[in-house]
Amino acid sequence: METQTLIYLFVGISFALYIGIAIWSRAGSTKEFYVAGGGVNPVVNGMATAADWMSAASFISMAGLIAFLGYDGSVYLMGWTGGYVMLALLLAPYLRKFGQFTVPDFIGTRYYSSAARVVAVICLIFISFTYIAGQMRGVGIVFSRFLDVPIDLGVIIGMGIVFVYAVLGGMKGITYTQVAQYCVLIFAYMVPAFFISFLVTGNPIPQLGLGSTVNDGSGMYVLERLDLVLQDLGFGPYTEGSKSMIDVFCITAALMIGTAGLPHVIVRFFTVPKASDARKSAGWALVFIALLYTTAPAVGAFARINFVDTVNEQSYADAPEWFTNWEANDLIAFSDKNGDGVMQYRAGDAFAGSPNFTGETGPSGERLVDNAPNADSANEVYVDRDIMVLANPEIANLPGWVIALVAAGGLAAALSTAAGLLLVISASISHDLLKRTFKPNISERGELMAARIAATAAIFVAGYLGIYPPGWVAQVVAFAFGLAAASLFPAIFMGIFSKRMNKEGAIAGMVTGLAFTFLYIAYFKLWNPDANVAANWFLGISPEGIGVIGMLLNFAVALIVSRMTASPPIEVRRLIDSIRVPRGAGAASTH
Repeated sequence: METQTLIYLFVGISFALYIGIAIWSRAGSTKEFYVAGGGVNPVVNGMATAADWMSAASFISMAGLIAFLGYDGSVYLMGWTGGYVMLALLLAPYLRKFGQFTVPDFIGTRYYSSAARVVAVICLIFISFTYIAGQMRGVGIVFSRFLDVPIDLGVIIGMGIVFVYAVLGGMKGITYTQVAQYCVLIFAYMVPAFFISFLVTGNPIPQLGLGSTVNDGSGMYVLERLDLVLQDLGFGPYTEGSKSMIDVFCITAALMIGTAGLPHVIVRFFTVPKASDARKSAGWALVFIALLYTTAPAVGAFARINFVDTVNEQSYADAPEWFTNWEANDLIAFSDKNGDGVMQYRAGDAFAGSPNFTGETGPSGERLVDNAPNADSANEVYVDRDIMVLANPEIANLPGWVIALVAAGGLAAALSTAAGLLLVISASISHDLLKRTFKPNISERGELMAARIAATAAIFVAGYLGIYPPGWVAQVVAFAFGLAAASLFPAIFMGIFSKRMNKEGAIAGMVTGLAFTFLYIAYFKLWNPDANVAANWFLGISPEGIGVIGMLLNFAVALIVSRMTASPPIEVRRLIDSIRVPRGAGAASTH
């Protein structure tokens, strides 16, 4: 069978499965829509959490970033797994015992104020839309390459599919769909990794393959070989980083703390029967996530070796088929600076910005771009980092069914996270703004209707952001974490562990943290991108890591303001005690 036919077949079967599950588990009540009825087994919930968590950024973009950043890419690995440990220990069981549906619910009740709830909803919508923009772009890239449609149309098709199962099924549809999506995405990630590891090193286990010798007879280790090859081409060594220690620390911390404050992950812990299960499901989630995260560095390293071997010093006329496939989707370009028809891959950008194709072809048949060539670099090849995982099986000449499997996995990853985020946005609008704040008398049917309308509106906004994205998938996602770390995490953390924290402190802190972080990121990324160099950063901290400073400001402002205003009412202090005392613990005896 042809590869293209297999792709249609694999993607078609996996979609039929997701939509079938959504119809089978259609939500009948708001409790089922928001938290799947609260009766999900911890192992199942761990799998669903893992799928919800491993977005297009993990599946598509992270190994691509590691392939090109080398050692610097490890911040994503450490931050995105470490955050789970924090979440499991500090937040999940307490929030489950508290027993509300959403993050703004917790903040509104704990800080006894509608204003705090509304501020939390604003923070949450901000974070979720930043995050979802990255997912929709991932969907667009996968569709455009594998179903041969333009990226924009790919985003629109993705919107349609998410609409069907998020809007109809709610959390119950999503939980069981995500278990299926986890199985598809982990299988799709691991199978090519086993193959490629075996081809490059002779060891089929990628985690071990990364530390083995390359089987080309040279006796060199994989990373040694990669360092040598890249330095010959003018790149820095793969195993050394260029970021400063404080920046690495801050980015890792922002990603970790952001994970613990991410609304669509926290909601998953409300779907288990009791508080102890919340810890267990976080533990299982970490196991399922670690499978992919320990494989990613190997996938990134092998992808870079294979990329250099198949592209560098290769004449365009004999270019491998995958190169022209991705070129047709505007994600790879060759700009023949010296006119010899041979592709030179070197350090530096081939030209400024992303390729702007003219529609004409050059002497060797390459698609011409009208970008100004970068005179400071001999590099002639532009490659979009987000394609590395998707192109990997093609670069390594794996069979067609593996390529089809990766297409299905990439879609599973992006769609599962997009659906979880849409649910958070719709729940925060229908439940927190309408039912709890502006229209307390709304009926259960009215609330379900409002949730579905809100989800529909959110899909349109998300689609727009996917068509005009503000950066690489994993970078856009990293900003969402910075915003979560700076706004929601301190309010939740102090809500559980500080009896003195009152509504004035929490609101002032959230507003300060969100405003500072957003303005810093917007200044360097949107308004003044030329100034985005280490010399201009505050304390040498890049926009990806600034969420940590935002978080410290949030804590500081909240503590100062709460000291100067009235302490919380007695029933709120009792509530905090009841969250922290294990259920069934008797009163202390005086004997």
